[in-house]
Amino acid sequence: MLSAFANSFKIPELRQRIFVTLGLIFICRIVTSVPSPGVDAQALQAAMAGASKGGGFLGWIDLFSGGALRKGAVGALSIWPYISASIILQLMTAIIPALEKLAREGDTGRQKLTQYTRYLTLFICVIQGFFLAITLEKGMGLGATLVHNPGLAFRVLTVLTMTTGTMLMMWLGEQITDRGIGNGISIVISANIISRLPAAVYAAIGMFSKVDGTSQFTIFHLIGLIILIFLVTAGTVAMTQGQRKIPIHTAKRVVGRKVYGGQNTYMPLRVNYSGVMPIIFAGAMLAFPTILLSKWSVTRGLAAALRMGEPLYIVIYSAMILFFSYFWVATQFNPLQIADDLKRNGGYVPGIRPGRPTAEFLDKTMTRVTFIGAMSLTVIAVLPSILTAQFKVPWLVAGFMGGTSLLIIVGVTLDTMRQVESHLLMRHYDGFLKKGKLRGRR
Repeated sequence: MLSAFANSFKIPELRQRIFVTLGLIFICRIVTSVPSPGVDAQALQAAMAGASKGGGFLGWIDLFSGGALRKGAVGALSIWPYISASIILQLMTAIIPALEKLAREGDTGRQKLTQYTRYLTLFICVIQGFFLAITLEKGMGLGATLVHNPGLAFRVLTVLTMTTGTMLMMWLGEQITDRGIGNGISIVISANIISRLPAAVYAAIGMFSKVDGTSQFTIFHLIGLIILIFLVTAGTVAMTQGQRKIPIHTAKRVVGRKVYGGQNTYMPLRVNYSGVMPIIFAGAMLAFPTILLSKWSVTRGLAAALRMGEPLYIVIYSAMILFFSYFWVATQFNPLQIADDLKRNGGYVPGIRPGRPTAEFLDKTMTRVTFIGAMSLTVIAVLPSILTAQFKVPWLVAGFMGGTSLLIIVGVTLDTMRQVESHLLMRHYDGFLKKGKLRGRR
C-alpha cells in the first residue's frame, strides 16, 4: 500500500490532481475558520464547549461543519444546504415526470438538474442563514450574549456571509470533482469531520487521565475500545462494499456481419443502497421536535426522553432508520424500469421470464438485501448514543466509532482510493491491494 501511495506521485496528471485537491481542501478549512461579522466568537465557543459535550443537535451540526459553528464562522452552514437540495431534487425526480424526463436526457438533462440544485441551494441558504441569525441573537439557547448589536442589519449581514460561505464551498467541491480526485462535495464533508479528529483524540486521552488519584476507565476499557473500533470499522467497510450479484445473460444478435451480445455478466445490488441518507433523515426529524418540545414546561419531560442516548430516543431512532432505508430504496430503485431496459437490450435473468416476472424478482431480492443493510445501518447508527449514555464515553469520541461520520469517512475513502487505483492500473502500476482490486460501490 505504501508503494501505491509513492507511485501516485510518479504520474504527473495524478500528482497534479492530488495537489489541487489538497489545496482546495485547505481553502475550505479557511472558510470554516473566518468568523462571521457581528458574532462574539469567543463567547460562542465557550458556550458550545459545554453544550456539545453530550452530543445533541448542536454537537452533531458542529461535528459536520468542522467546528465552524462553534467559531461562528462564515462556513457555519457548511455544505449541508447543497446536500439538502440534492436530496430534495432526487426525491422530486422520482415523483415529478418532467424532472424524471430531464434525468434521462443524458448530459444536457443532468446539467439542468445541477443548475436547479444550485438555485435550490441558494434558497435554502437564505432560509437557514436567517434562522441562524435569529438563533444567534437569542444566544442559541445557551444563556450567553453572542450578538452585541442585534437587529435587521445583523440578520441581513449574516444571511449574506453564510450564503456566500456555503456557495463558495459548493463551488470548491465542484472544482475538486472536475480538477481533483474523488467526489468533491463528499471530500469537503469528510475533511470537516476529520478536522475534529485531534479534539476526539484529546478527549479519548482525557478518558484515562486520573482525577483525585482514580480514573473511571482502565487499561481493559482501552483494549475493549480499540477492539471495538476495529470491529465497527471492518463491519462498516463490509457493509459499504457488500453487494448481491444478480446473474445477467444477453442473447446473441447478428447485425450485418457482426455478432452482438452473448455475454454473461451480473447486476450488483448494494447491501447499503441508501448510504447515510436514513441516518440523516432520522436525526433531523428527531432533532427539531426535541427543540420545540423543550420550550414548553408541559412537554419538557417528553423532550428529555427524546434526548440522544435515552431509551425512547434509541427505539424511535432505530425505527425511523429502518423506515427511511426502505423509503429511499422505494423512491430510487425502480425494478420495472430495470426489467424493461434488460428486455430491450436482450438481457435476462436465468430462470426468470423477462418483463414483470423479472421486476418482481428484483423487487423481492432488493427487499431482502435492504433488510440486512438496514439492520446493519441501525446498529452502526445507534452505537455512539449507547456508548455515550451507558458507558459515559465522550460524545466526540463515540462519534468516530459509528454513525454518520464513520460511514461518510469510510465511503469517501473507498471511493477516492478506487479512483486513484484506476489511474495507477491504467499506467501499469500496482494498486493498493496485491490481489484483485478495490470494487466500485456502484
